[in-house]
Amino acid sequence: MLAKNADTRALLSALFGTLENDILPKTRDGVAAGNKIFGAALLRKSDYSLVLAETNNETENPLWHGEVHCLKRFYEMPTDTRPATSDLIFLSTHEPCSMCLSAITWAGFDNFYYFFSHEDSRDAFEIPHDLKILKEVFTLEAGQYNKSNAFWDSHSMMGMIAALPEPDRAAYLAKAKSITDQYDRLSDLYQDGKGSNDIPLN
Repeated sequence: MLAKNADTRALLSALFGTLENDILPKTRDGVAAGNKIFGAALLRKSDYSLVLAETNNETENPLWHGEVHCLKRFYEMPTDTRPATSDLIFLSTHEPCSMCLSAITWAGFDNFYYFFSHEDSRDAFEIPHDLKILKEVFTLEAGQYNKSNAFWDSHSMMGMIAALPEPDRAAYLAKAKSITDQYDRLSDLYQDGKGSNDIPLN
């Protein structure tokens, strides 16, 4: 159990570091340009080093959600330097929508980790489209897709924190609060300015 907790702490530290140091700076620029707050990153499983971080770019193309835009940039890397997806961790700031779930699957990832849930996107960030599409198109209540399946296993960072013993749990909850506060501020900026863009689902 001690070894498992140590592994979880190391992974959470890497994921939070990537959120704060690599995704958030890009997202600040993206929100300033009228894009949503969603971002993604790819890390090596072997040492948690960063391969790529990106953010939402819907003002260029409504398909460029944070996750899909990250994958677009990933496949623009030279093939001789691009790692295999089987060697990578996929990190999403927010639980992926149905399009991004499919993109992650088609790209061959066997995992993804996310910080904010679909419910957070709807309730805290006033972006209900993920849950609405899952219900209207796929008839899934409250986003109840199969979170562990033949293609991948998904992992909630908040769920990982909840499983930690104290005092580790409190330390990571403090990190989570700091990240959440930064996203709350970006969300306010996005909501205030979204009327000036032509993204179909604002």
